[in-house]
Amino acid sequence: MREMEPRLFRIGVVSSPLTDPADAPKQGDEGAPPASIVIDDEVHDAMEGIEPGDELIVITWLDRADRDVTRVHPRGDASRPRLGVFATRSPARPNPIGLHRVQVREIDGTELVVTGLEAVDGTPVLDLKPVLGGIDER
Repeated sequence: MREMEPRLFRIGVVSSPLTDPADAPKQGDEGAPPASIVIDDEVHDAMEGIEPGDELIVITWLDRADRDVTRVHPRGDASRPRLGVFATRSPARPNPIGLHRVQVREIDGTELVVTGLEAVDGTPVLDLKPVLGGIDER
C-alpha cells in the first residue's frame, strides 16, 4: 500500500450510550439509540444553517476498527462467502472511515442531538454534509 499523509482534523466527537462496538447495531436504522455529536468550539461557526429535521451524512473515524482486514463475511455472518471490505460496510478496513445518515432532532449550543447514529461513544467526527435530494430538489 502506498502511504500518504492526509491532514485530517477532528471536528467533534460522538456522545452515545453505545460503548462497545460489539453491541452497536450494524446500521443506524437497525435500533441505534438517540445520540449526540458534540462539535469542537474551533469549528462551531460551521454549524450555521443546520436545523432540526435536517438529514446529514456524518463522516467518522472508526478508531477502534481493525485496519489490517481486507476480507470479511458480510454482516459478520460466517455462512456467507467472504468479500473484500470495499464491497461491504464493514468497519474493519484499511482506512476505517464511517458514513452515517442521521436526522437532527435538536440543537443545543455545540451539540447536535440525532437519530440513526450507530457509532460508539467517543468516536471522532471528521465532517458533516447535508443529504442532497434529487436533482430537481437542489
